[in-house]
Amino acid sequence: MTETAAPSAHAPSVSVPPAAAEAPSAARPPHVPEKFWDARAGAVRLEALLKSYLELEKRLGAASPPVAPPAAARLPETAEGYCIACDHGLFGPDPEINARLHAAGFTPDQAQLLYDLAAERLVPLLGEMAAEFQAERELDRLVARFGGPEGWAAVSQQILAWAGRNLPAPVVAALAGTADGVLALHRMMTGAEPAALPGGGTGAGDAADLHRMVGDPRYWRDRDPGFIAQVTEGFRRAYGS
Repeated sequence: MTETAAPSAHAPSVSVPPAAAEAPSAARPPHVPEKFWDARAGAVRLEALLKSYLELEKRLGAASPPVAPPAAARLPETAEGYCIACDHGLFGPDPEINARLHAAGFTPDQAQLLYDLAAERLVPLLGEMAAEFQAERELDRLVARFGGPEGWAAVSQQILAWAGRNLPAPVVAALAGTADGVLALHRMMTGAEPAALPGGGTGAGDAADLHRMVGDPRYWRDRDPGFIAQVTEGFRRAYGS
């Protein structure tokens, strides 16, 4: 029978560390509330934090219902819902343009702004382009009448010099704005004008009327088509075609 050896008095002893000797958890940061801190894991309790946030969001949403935007900030149901104001009288709302604005998601305020900008910027620009085009046509007519650019350059200087000496400045400026007016000045310069016109209407009635009409703002400022036609016809009667 085998005997069990007794432990030696000199054998080293093995000590087992108690549970209390385990490594301590991380300390809770000061800015983290205690209810959201897991002391055992040394970390934030994300589930508790998320639950608290969702409850807070729900309470705030119930207390402050969403406010509907004003009518001017909402897209109308159809393009016919736009109420475009065109008090300037230059043009009116266009159904096709409104349909395209509606398809692009323009609110009533945005659509009105687009129309306002068109009246403010585009219409004057188109007017200037039309005036420049008309001026070029008038100039081409004069160049052709006097035999080309060189002939027109010489005659135009003579006309301006003569008109400056014999006619009031407003009359010269008014007549020089159209080809018919320049041709009338040329005929007057070459001796076809009535004696009353340069002096300001002291002779024949037709000449006095023409003198008054070319000084009328409807002719030199407003460029009224009907009034210009009357003046042009008057010059044609007085000086020939």
